[in-house]
Amino acid sequence: MSQTTSHAEMQPATEGQPATKGEVQHHPIRLYLVVWAWLFILSTCSYLVDYFQLAGYLRWSLILSFMALKAGLIVAVFMHMAWERLAFIYAILLPPTLLLVFVGIMVFESDYTLLSRVTFFSAG
Repeated sequence: MSQTTSHAEMQPATEGQPATKGEVQHHPIRLYLVVWAWLFILSTCSYLVDYFQLAGYLRWSLILSFMALKAGLIVAVFMHMAWERLAFIYAILLPPTLLLVFVGIMVFESDYTLLSRVTFFSAG
């Protein structure tokens, strides 16, 4: 008996199409090289923040921004989250976003608490 395969099963999966049963989706090597180049560029920028001796909020905001961009690239490409279902993407992106919102709320609350303590304890 000869095995017959359909035309769809013989073609490799493209970026817009999911892999059919029994196929493995391979990404072009160019994608990984571009991501490695961006990681190198972002790491260089992070190093330059220290080299130029930036200080204060500018330093920490740049370092944290570069760190978040590098982590996002690694998770998206090397952990294949860019090609996963939307639920998995929400599992990665939603918690840090909510944490940033809560940190922002706490910053405003801390300013109010400090102001009320200074007002209460200094009036005497």
